[in-house]
Amino acid sequence: MRTVGWNMLILTFASLASGQAPKDCSAPVKYPNTRLETKYASREKFSNNEKVYYSCDDEFVAYKGSRAVQCVNGQWTKLSLKCEKLSCGNAGDLPNGEFHYEGNTYIGEKVYAVCNEGYSLKGLNYMICKKSGWAGVFPSCEEGEVTCSTPAVVNSVQRGDDVSVYRVGDNLTFTCSEGFQLDGAQVITCDPSGQWQPQPPRCVPSPDDKIPPPPAGSCGVPQTFNNFNGHLADRFTTKTSFSSGAKVYYKCDVGYAPAGGRKSRICNNGKWTPLTLKCQRKLCGSAGQILNGQILYSGAEFGDTATAICDDGFIRVGHATRYCMANGWSGRNPVCEVVVCEDPPEVRNAVRISLQEELYRYKSAVRYQCRSGTLIGEREIWCTKNGTWSAPAPECKEITCPSPNLPNAYWTGNHNQVFQYRATIYIECNVGYVMTGRSTVFCERDGRWLPELPKCQRRNRLANRWG
Repeated sequence: MRTVGWNMLILTFASLASGQAPKDCSAPVKYPNTRLETKYASREKFSNNEKVYYSCDDEFVAYKGSRAVQCVNGQWTKLSLKCEKLSCGNAGDLPNGEFHYEGNTYIGEKVYAVCNEGYSLKGLNYMICKKSGWAGVFPSCEEGEVTCSTPAVVNSVQRGDDVSVYRVGDNLTFTCSEGFQLDGAQVITCDPSGQWQPQPPRCVPSPDDKIPPPPAGSCGVPQTFNNFNGHLADRFTTKTSFSSGAKVYYKCDVGYAPAGGRKSRICNNGKWTPLTLKCQRKLCGSAGQILNGQILYSGAEFGDTATAICDDGFIRVGHATRYCMANGWSGRNPVCEVVVCEDPPEVRNAVRISLQEELYRYKSAVRYQCRSGTLIGEREIWCTKNGTWSAPAPECKEITCPSPNLPNAYWTGNHNQVFQYRATIYIECNVGYVMTGRSTVFCERDGRWLPELPKCQRRNRLANRWG
């Protein structure tokens, strides 16, 4: 019996001990616009007092709060990190003009360039906000009236003023020469950006039934097929009839290069030999590499784009996007420079307990500890990808609560003249008095006792009230 009793006693102590042991935590909760850092994402269990860190989602940036949460006896502390949607911000100054913003400069929104009176816009009149910043060629406003130059449309007759330069709003009307028909708009207008809208048309050979039959043995205008991406050499476009044995030549369109086949065709007894020339988009190849970033391609052929994206903690200097042109990639690659924050602010009556660094780069963290007083604010701040600190520096304040001085009562626990933050006292009523309220109160960070100080009332007065 004694052995059984002893075993029961051991089990009782063991169960008490296990009941008081700190509890582990399960996976941390998810918060809007944030993500748990990768090294914690696959874990399902975390030990007591362990910390994990969050980051803002793509297209969001931290503007205040702490990235850390801590496991405290089976429960995670609440995340204070706040993330706001990434914005391209101000597009800068437009000399001799101004920018008009489509919205809040969030990703996908546009900013439009509007020139002052007497200045004309060169280039596209907008840029688009992308993750890497404002994308597109920066517009410019140049002195002088906006004009459009005369478009060249082979085998056409233009109807309009006989001038070489046209002003905004001027129209041009096209009619094709005999044996050709219009492909595109007949009337085009000079727009405020100095471009013709819609694009100038082409005059293409008319179908055979509309062309007078050529002499016996000769050939009419040679036809091409769709998606050829080439054209008849200019010196042959004005002719409507070719004698037997005549040879014509073709050229690939701008941005396209020969990829096999013959450039010529021959009129052979009234029929053209087959057109075998193949034209394919010119290849620009690699746009190069950038340190601390990467280049994203829509492709590497004529008309495609290459966009530079800097790694987190680096900022782009230069235009993000390059275009594959007929003679190679436009412009040059930007540079990704490291993000650096200013030295962390000094806090009165506080010390920084983190290592001092020559440069505070992205994710460099600083922790503060008060020499005296109570720390108000974030204990830890870090350098964000925008080159700013994640939160304002904290303060060290002397926080005190007034002396209780309760009538008909006394207290125990702290008899200092000054009651500082977190001071605790235990209040008891004098003999013959009954307490209303809590007997234990704490000095809070706002200088108040919490909960509210109790009251001590004479016992018989309470008895009469309830009698």
